[in-house]
Amino acid sequence: MYKQKFPIILASKSPRRQELMELMDLDFKVVLKEVDESYPEDLLPAEIAVYIAEKKASAFADEREGSIVITADTIVAYNNEILGKPEDAKHATEMLTKLSGTNHQVYTGVSVAHGDKIHSFYDVTEVFFNELTAEQIAHYVNNYNPLDKAGAYGIQDWIGFIAVEKIVGSYTNVMGLPTEKLYKVLSTF
Repeated sequence: MYKQKFPIILASKSPRRQELMELMDLDFKVVLKEVDESYPEDLLPAEIAVYIAEKKASAFADEREGSIVITADTIVAYNNEILGKPEDAKHATEMLTKLSGTNHQVYTGVSVAHGDKIHSFYDVTEVFFNELTAEQIAHYVNNYNPLDKAGAYGIQDWIGFIAVEKIVGSYTNVMGLPTEKLYKVLSTF
């Protein structure tokens, strides 16, 4: 069992990441900073997720001396196209229509930093979607909040229950934090 030796800062406003940290029985506080999430165009999806997570960790250099700082970034990739957070309802509808009846990858990059030490990693999960009707997509877009989620969906939401046929990999990774890998890394601090 992980024995927490340092205070933990979760640098994420994601309620899903916060919930997962609570379910891991970790004592943490949430601290937010604005970070530019742009990245070089020539990076692969896994590299993008790690690059942004490390960028977020760099913003917390002062806080890392006495605490462990955890940052993360999740992206959805479909046929090598990065599907970030949709700009509006129309964009969310376009993304979900694209994902309908296909499979895609969800990458989460994570950085765990303490003092000068930063350990970064990523996880990838293959997600297979059933065919969705236009009515199902409209229901989700109009009744849930797809605008704050990469790929315009949350696996833990209504659409996850009707659209996801199967996954290959970590469920918590699709939620935004691969808890099993994070637990192993935290044990090294």
